[in-house]
Amino acid sequence: MTAGETGRGLLELTRPVNVVAASVLTFIGAFVAGGVTEEPVAVAAAVGATALAVGAGNAINDYFDREIDRINRPERAIPRGAVSPRGALAFSIVLFAGAVVLALTLPPLAIAIATVNLLALIAYTEFFKGLPGLGNALVAYLVGSTFLFGAAAVEEIGPAVVLFVLAAVATLTREIIKDVEDIEGDREEGLNTLPIAIGERRALVVAAVLLVVAVLASPVPFLRGYFGVPYLLVVAPADAVMLFAAYESFDDPTASQSRLKYGMFLAALAFIVGRGALEVPGL
Repeated sequence: MTAGETGRGLLELTRPVNVVAASVLTFIGAFVAGGVTEEPVAVAAAVGATALAVGAGNAINDYFDREIDRINRPERAIPRGAVSPRGALAFSIVLFAGAVVLALTLPPLAIAIATVNLLALIAYTEFFKGLPGLGNALVAYLVGSTFLFGAAAVEEIGPAVVLFVLAAVATLTREIIKDVEDIEGDREEGLNTLPIAIGERRALVVAAVLLVVAVLASPVPFLRGYFGVPYLLVVAPADAVMLFAAYESFDDPTASQSRLKYGMFLAALAFIVGRGALEVPGL
């Protein structure tokens, strides 16, 4: 295996798209809290810590999941031999160390959130992934907490609480759909995920109901005065994409969970537009 292939494999371990997405959510949390221009160094440290921690968490997840991935994801870096299991573990430790160094420069509440999240990332695959619903809920918390972390970095957490709830519910839906997609390998590995415990269709119904709740709650930031009308104009198509993804999940879970991710990105854009509009008189 060449150095270039190994380097590419290490990058794949981090899930670059997920790293960027989580970093953007942290930035949005700080932006919604109104602290980007006031505390740029803290925001940069929070975004960097998020990127390193998510990359580390994904790498260690692949380390623990390497046998399952030989069935579900044979093209991933460890199963195809681009990165050794020991190399993936060492890489994740380096990334975790970098995340800790950056997080320690932030206010106490941000450090507390970072500490909980780092422990959760380490414990997820080994202790929680195979527990019906609990592993999904932990991932949902981690995604939603990126908003809180960004806001805590600038010491103004209030407006981000609503965003945390909405993101967590939408992520929980996607995680359940992903478990339906991975049910064959999970069952062979002896995991007891929600679709295995209650059945695929019932799990998809739970996911759809959760997503409907999140969509119904999406106007709350507008109603509470956090965002203006432009937020509603952007979040409406995001809601439509996510609702269609829930409907699609019953026939094609793979396409559904991918579409749901795009809907979540669009919803994140709505948060940016909503907050930005507050800075423009008349919007």
